[in-house]
Amino acid sequence: MPLLVLGASLVTLLSMGSLASSCIDLERSSLLKFASELSQDGGLIISWENATDCYKWEGITCSADRTVSDVSLASRSLQGFISASLGNLTSLLCLNLSHNLLSGGMPPELLSSHSIVVLDVSFNQLSGCLQQLQSSSLVPLQVLNISSNLFTGWFPSTTLEAMGNLVAVNASNNSFTGQIPTTFCSSAPSFSVLELSYNQFNGSIPPELGNCSKLTSLNVGHNNLSGTIPNELFNLTLLEHLSFTSNQLEGSLSDMSKLTNLVTFDLGANGLCGNIPDSIGEIPSELMEMSMLKTDKVASMVFELPVYALYTPQSLEYRMPGTFPKVINLGINNFTGVIPKKIGQLKALLSLNLSSNRLSGGIPQSLCNLINLQVLDLSGNHLTGEIPSELNNLHYLSQFNVSNNDLEGSIPISGQLSTFTSSSFDGNPRLCGPMLPQHCGSIEAVFTTEVRIQTDEKVIFAIVFSTFFSVGVLYDRIVLSRFLC
Repeated sequence: MPLLVLGASLVTLLSMGSLASSCIDLERSSLLKFASELSQDGGLIISWENATDCYKWEGITCSADRTVSDVSLASRSLQGFISASLGNLTSLLCLNLSHNLLSGGMPPELLSSHSIVVLDVSFNQLSGCLQQLQSSSLVPLQVLNISSNLFTGWFPSTTLEAMGNLVAVNASNNSFTGQIPTTFCSSAPSFSVLELSYNQFNGSIPPELGNCSKLTSLNVGHNNLSGTIPNELFNLTLLEHLSFTSNQLEGSLSDMSKLTNLVTFDLGANGLCGNIPDSIGEIPSELMEMSMLKTDKVASMVFELPVYALYTPQSLEYRMPGTFPKVINLGINNFTGVIPKKIGQLKALLSLNLSSNRLSGGIPQSLCNLINLQVLDLSGNHLTGEIPSELNNLHYLSQFNVSNNDLEGSIPISGQLSTFTSSSFDGNPRLCGPMLPQHCGSIEAVFTTEVRIQTDEKVIFAIVFSTFFSVGVLYDRIVLSRFLC
C-alpha cells in the first residue's frame, strides 16, 4: 500500500509538472484560430507548430499560471481580419498588432475585454465604426492606440463610459467625424493623453475638455474645428503639448499664465488674431515666461502602468514614440505687432514659426540667445531693418526663412546664415547678398541712385512751385494795380 500511494503521488506530481509547462487548451486553440483566419499569417502557424507549448511561441508571453499575458506581433506583414477568438485570452494584458495590413472592423470582444490593459492596432487598414459597448462594469483598458487606420463615424459615448481606467487614446489619422469626445474627462480620472489629429472632427472645441485635469497632451490638429479656444483649456496646469494646427479657429487667446509646463504650443494655420508686442513704412508675454521652454528638462510621454499577474506583481511600461519637442508655432494666422524681445529667454526652444502673419518692426537681436534653435521661420510678414549678424551664432539652425518681408541691407555671410539658399531670403527687394540676384555693391548703387533721383525730384518740384508762385504773385499785382488805377 505505501508503494502504491507513493507511485500514485509521483504520477500526480509528474502530471502537474507537465500541465505547468504547457498552455491551456482553450488559449492555444484560440491563438491557432486567430492565425488560421488570417489571409497572410507571416509564417506564424509554421513557427508555432514547431513548438508544442504557447510559452515558446514567437510573439507570445505566458504568465506563471500558464495563461497568455502578452501577444506582440507588430510588423509581421499580417493580412486579413482580427479574429474575435483573441477575446478568449482571459488573462491577456497587452495586445500589439500594429504596423501590419489587417483589415475589417475592430472586434468588440477586444474593447470589452476584462483583462487587456494596452491595445495597439495602429498602422493597419481597419475600417468601419467603433461599436457601442453596453457594459455594466468598467474594463481595465488604459492605453488605446487605433491611429493610422480607416475608421469612420462618431466615438461611441457608452464605449468610452465603460473605459474608466483610460490613460491615453490615440485615434489620429483616421476619418472620425462629429464632435470631439469628452466622456473620458468625467469617467476616467487619470486620463492624460488625447491624440485626434488628421480626422474630420467638426464643431467647436468643447469646454468640457477643461475637466480633464490630468491632461498632458492634447492634439486635435488637421480637422475641421471652428469657433474660439475656450478659456477652460487654459486651466489645464499639467498640459505639456497643445496643438490645434490647421483648423478654422478664430478670435484671440485667453490668459495662458497657468500653463507653466507647456512645451509644444502649435496653433498654426488658423484665423487667430491679436497683437503680440511686449506690452500686452496677451499670449506672447505669458508665453515668454514658460519655464519648460527656458530649461533643458525633457518632457516625455512615458507611462508606468501597474499590471498584476495572478501570482506575481509586474510593472508594464508603455512608451509612446519620441518626446515632446519644444516648439512655438503661430504661423499662418492674423497676429500683428512686433516680435517680443523677451523671446530670447526661451533658450530651450527648438523651433519657432511666426510666418504668414502681419508682424512688423525688426528682427530682435535677442533671438541669438536661442542657442538650441533648429528651425526659425519669420517669412511672410512686414518685418523691417537688417538681419542681425548675431544670428550666425545659432549653430544648430537647419531651417531658416525670412522671405517676403521688407528687410534691407546685407545678409551676414560669415557664419551659419551663409549656408542657406536664396529661397530663405527672397522677396526682400532691399536685401542683398551673394546668394541673391542683387549683390550688395550693385544694390547700394541702386539705392544711391534712387535717393539722388528722389532728391532731384524734390528740388525740381520746389523750383517749379516757386516759379509758379512768383508768376502768380506778379500777375495778381499787375491785375490789382490796374483795378486800383
